Amino acid sequence: MARVGVDGCKNGWFFFCLEDSELQFGVVSHVQALIESVADESVVFIDIPIGLRTSDEGERLCDLKARQVLSPARGSSVFPVPCRQAAYASSYKEASAQNQRVLGKGLSKQSWAIASKIREVDTLLRASRRARSMVREVHPEVCFWGLSGAPMQHSKKTREGFEERMAVLASILPGAFELVEAAFLEHGGFEANRDDVLDALVAALCAVKVEACQTLPEAPESDREGLPMEMVYLPAAAL
Repeated sequence: MARVGVDGCKNGWFFFCLEDSELQFGVVSHVQALIESVADESVVFIDIPIGLRTSDEGERLCDLKARQVLSPARGSSVFPVPCRQAAYASSYKEASAQNQRVLGKGLSKQSWAIASKIREVDTLLRASRRARSMVREVHPEVCFWGLSGAPMQHSKKTREGFEERMAVLASILPGAFELVEAAFLEHGGFEANRDDVLDALVAALCAVKVEACQTLPEAPESDREGLPMEMVYLPAAAL
């Protein structure tokens, strides 16, 4: 059974996969291909919203909780999630209008930028019981918060932020720096950014100890399609 961490990147999805004590990494164009490549009962932690509002029930509780635990330093990293109608819109203008109609507020450009990936994962999970059994939502900043006991203080786009997050990863996985360096050397720049690599790795490290993971909120909601609205993380006490 594989333990996989996935993050969206320029060319699709960057992943780390631990299976039979072997850690691999790579890029796939579509999540479905990754799901089909691993055995049943595998665990896939992915940085993308899962579970979408379709009526005005307020913001997802997992987003509210995540913003709360990450504030003030990293709270803004939790983008407002579009309603399902907006995620399936064909243009930003239409998506913002749909979000205004359903949730009572327009849609940010940052949220629209990941709408195609939200739609891809949502379509897969609604159609595949097998995918639903293994795929769960994470937010990398929540993962780093859980593992370190505090929010990261610097943006992941800065040198200080990179070093801060690498220190967390290296405290759990000896050789983490060399692994990240090798992954970026092979896929960096054109296919994935350095922070995509870090985000996928922290998700994979949490997936390795899925039995000890917790969720925001503690009792997750489900959307109208039965998809859980949660963010999974591994607390430092479980290490």
